[in-house]
Amino acid sequence: MENSFPRLRNDLEFFPVQQGQQSFALVRDHLGLVPQGTAVPIHLYQFLTYLDGTRSIKDLQMLMMRVKGGLLVEMQEVENILKQLDDSYLLDSPRFRAARDEIIKAFTSSPVRECIHCGQSYPSDPTELKKYLDQMLDQAEQDISLPEGELIALVAPHIDLQVGRQGYGSAYSVIRNFAPSRVIVLGVGHQLRDAPFCLTKKDFDTPLGRVKCDREAVSNLKKEGGAVVLEDDFPHRSEHSIEFQVLFLKHIFGDKDFKIIPILCGSLWSCLSPCERSRYLNAASGFLAALKEVIFNGEQRTILLAGVDLSHIGPKFGHPEHASALEMEARSHDHTLLEALMRVQPESFWRASLAVRDRYNVCGFSALACMLEVLPPSEGKLLHYEMWHEAPTRSAVSFCAAALFTPSRTTPPIPR
Repeated sequence: MENSFPRLRNDLEFFPVQQGQQSFALVRDHLGLVPQGTAVPIHLYQFLTYLDGTRSIKDLQMLMMRVKGGLLVEMQEVENILKQLDDSYLLDSPRFRAARDEIIKAFTSSPVRECIHCGQSYPSDPTELKKYLDQMLDQAEQDISLPEGELIALVAPHIDLQVGRQGYGSAYSVIRNFAPSRVIVLGVGHQLRDAPFCLTKKDFDTPLGRVKCDREAVSNLKKEGGAVVLEDDFPHRSEHSIEFQVLFLKHIFGDKDFKIIPILCGSLWSCLSPCERSRYLNAASGFLAALKEVIFNGEQRTILLAGVDLSHIGPKFGHPEHASALEMEARSHDHTLLEALMRVQPESFWRASLAVRDRYNVCGFSALACMLEVLPPSEGKLLHYEMWHEAPTRSAVSFCAAALFTPSRTTPPIPR
């Protein structure tokens, strides 16, 4: 083994899964080097947790012997396990880094962001896809009275399309009655840890055709955002939170001339210390001011769209309790956040999250926080709310659809 102090990759996610009497850890790799659906037995996952780069192969041999009650474990056995892990791209090794660098190079050099989830999360055949999306739109909740005014913002899920079909249908049945020339798509950067925002100038491919990016607006936002915008755009490669929204936009608007401004929002709990609204506004003031100017540009009709989910509860998301034990309080927290959103009250939104220290893992917090800072006075309407339970992991995720309407866009941009 070339590396005598083997280290597990730090960009992998592991989720507990129960199948009958057996426990596994499901591996999620945003690079796609580890095949989707790969799961490791729980005893192997426990061994992986020892691979922190501080333990030598000899140390690992001794640990395995202790786990086995003092039974002899040959050095060759440890080396064979490590080789299998390296062959599976689970280790941060020269082999992995070479493969990762090739993926980054290919993405960076392309002017187009490919639809990486087509054929997996949704049909890649255009005819089948149109039928699939139309079925979701038909599931929209009927007879919902909407506020008067102009649609200024939309909230849609980014959960698995099949799971969130009623939420997607409820959101996008509203936007198809409007004709924006530009859509600011706020997604959640699940792999974005080093900056609050990540933008890309790439056009987005879908099975239904290509959606153009407003490169000029993106360039200006990057310039005004400065240090709060990640230098590269690689987190966009495998992120589904924007891809799913672009899919619906292309289906609804077809060949109509519109562009998108794709913005991933990273975890503010990771980027800010302490994580407070005042610190967020101080750090992101230039970016938020530039984004608000985009919205109030009278030459183009621009809509804000956030692809977000809400609470993530249960063992899969780090809670010792099952989701059923946390559901009532998580639902209450969700609705407190949504009430602040519907009334455009950012201070209340932040206060509610800080009160629980993000205990319920609201992954859409950063995108909704951004939306709240740039919205004009608006009236919101909750269109759909749901909490979905994942039985194998005893965990759950909540999501919603909502729309906000403004009587006008005369609010001046925030001062720089």
